[in-house]
Amino acid sequence: MAEETNQNQAGEVAPSVAGETVPSRNEPVATSLPTANTPDPKTANPKVNPNAAAPAQEKPDAAAKAPKKEKPPAVEDKPFEEFMQQEYLPALQKAIVAEGVPDVQLTFAKQKYPITGFNFAEECWQIIGSWQNGQRQFNVYFPDADIQGKKGFSCNEGKKPSTLESFLIDERKITLDLLVSRLVYRLNGQKWLGRN
Repeated sequence: MAEETNQNQAGEVAPSVAGETVPSRNEPVATSLPTANTPDPKTANPKVNPNAAAPAQEKPDAAAKAPKKEKPPAVEDKPFEEFMQQEYLPALQKAIVAEGVPDVQLTFAKQKYPITGFNFAEECWQIIGSWQNGQRQFNVYFPDADIQGKKGFSCNEGKKPSTLESFLIDERKITLDLLVSRLVYRLNGQKWLGRN
């Protein structure tokens, strides 16, 4: 049987396959979908197959949800003076007494800095603590009248303090627990608490 050949304009001969039909561009091409990936209705049914995925459940309406309970305001959100007198002083008193200092006296007052060389400074709110008949004294300063604002610390044994230290400057949010624990930590570093 002779092979059919076609000759193009350049004179080259291209073989042709007998019986080959090429669909025209306008004819639809039939495709069949693979059936291997089609799930078996029995295995996809969660009632028959316990491993089958459960159908998505409808979400209840927003109106049907119970209203969220509002959180009570944080104690730190109280007005500054109220927070200091009602929250900070009692918590600090309790923490210092728990560290073995039963005679601590704490006051909250607005007065000038008791530091040598700070006579020109304005008055600011302070927590003043003392024990051993005033021989040990510390002050925590709040010049902005805000627990989130600037804070300072000084301490002395029987004479006026000479330095003012910054206090809690690296914290992003000041809480009651943080104010109490860091002051107790600082006083312990001074060797004033417990068996120090």
